[in-house]
Amino acid sequence: MKVIICGAGQVGWQIARHLSGERNDVTVVDSDPDLVRRATDTLDVQGVAGFASYPDVLDRAGAGDADMIIAATYSDEVNMVTCQVAHSVFGINRKIARLRSQAYLTAIYSDLFRRDHMPIDVVISPEREVAAAALQRLSAPAAFDTELFIDGQAQLLGISLDEDCPVLNTPLRQLTDLFSTLRVVVVGVRRDGTLFAPDAGDHLLAGDDAYIFAHVDDVPRTMEVFGKTVTKQERLIVVGGGNVGLAVARALEKRTNRVRTKMIERNRRCAELAAEALERTIVLHGDGLDVALLNEAGVARADAMLAVTDDDKTNMLAAVRAKAEGCPYAIALINDPTLVPMMGPLGIDAYINPRATTVSSILRHIRHGRVRAVYSIGDADAEVIEAEVLSTSPMAGKKINEIDFPEGVLVGSVRKGEKVIRPAGSTRIDEGDVIALFAMAKDVPEVERLMQVSIDFF
Repeated sequence: MKVIICGAGQVGWQIARHLSGERNDVTVVDSDPDLVRRATDTLDVQGVAGFASYPDVLDRAGAGDADMIIAATYSDEVNMVTCQVAHSVFGINRKIARLRSQAYLTAIYSDLFRRDHMPIDVVISPEREVAAAALQRLSAPAAFDTELFIDGQAQLLGISLDEDCPVLNTPLRQLTDLFSTLRVVVVGVRRDGTLFAPDAGDHLLAGDDAYIFAHVDDVPRTMEVFGKTVTKQERLIVVGGGNVGLAVARALEKRTNRVRTKMIERNRRCAELAAEALERTIVLHGDGLDVALLNEAGVARADAMLAVTDDDKTNMLAAVRAKAEGCPYAIALINDPTLVPMMGPLGIDAYINPRATTVSSILRHIRHGRVRAVYSIGDADAEVIEAEVLSTSPMAGKKINEIDFPEGVLVGSVRKGEKVIRPAGSTRIDEGDVIALFAMAKDVPEVERLMQVSIDFF
């Protein structure tokens, strides 16, 4: 497949890394020659320096015979015009654009992106993706990472294991015997900074970060088994009243189980706009690092604090200060992955990585065929892939222990008909089943071969 990626920033680079690693023909376009050089030096891609919306630049990038274009520059308008040029001049079939401004995304203007108007096949909104990720974190407050799969019936949980975790030093196969009714599978473990797919004989150790698949009905019990307490989120403080904070507050206002939300926004104009847009949320104008303002917002009585400003360090410090003032659970929005190792020492409970959520969303649309969802773990160290099993798949009709999976691949959950089950070695995978797999990055191409995922888009 021939793909042009416009924008060599964090998201563009990660998408290029994924696709080039799967032996696709990838060309990266960016107006900054240094970013293009970084991509061509570190990845197996071609590079073109220039403005992505210019027809001659796209022509040099090989748009004449490209299968797909992904417009992920920092400008919404450039992304939109790039897709228009790709369609009108070069006839590229598949066009994905990242759009940040909510003004373009209002439902009443959805006709804008029709094929005969502004032909964009998939619009990705980072702010909406991040807001959804924040709400997922709040739904499982004891987990540092979480995502739903199989139509919301299975949940991936990232859990940090403490010294008092009841199941430490127990072989994973023994956990299956001890909790035979619990539909849970440990699919990944990060130990001393290294992520791996564990064997049945491996033990969990204090300090590990475990990635666990659980049936949604079994999540509360799963958290208890792994030493975590589950509390209701009834009072929430949001630091940051931009697009992300606003989207989170709006979603919380729509919930039937009422959450009392207070928002702190430093910029007066943003605070006024948020106050006008929200009905039940109390908006406070001021600095989220101000102890007096945090106490005025009732941080000590809050169940959680969510810091989603556009500055990583502000988010981390706000989370630390909230914890110091008595808030039991703090989430920080962190763009820079090199800051993530500081979370533990600082006592921050969970983080949201906008790059990973956006990359996951784009990959979900790139992986065509019967792939239904893709979630990128860590700094693109691994992926969780959900797909429907085709009749042509080498997996169809075989038991899991008969399938030649790479070492870095584990089955997390299987749906047969309407029933989601915990997979075992004797579980037979049939055509039409929906399967969720954890795969280390290097093993993704082999997983896609096993799933017989088509790269034909239309």
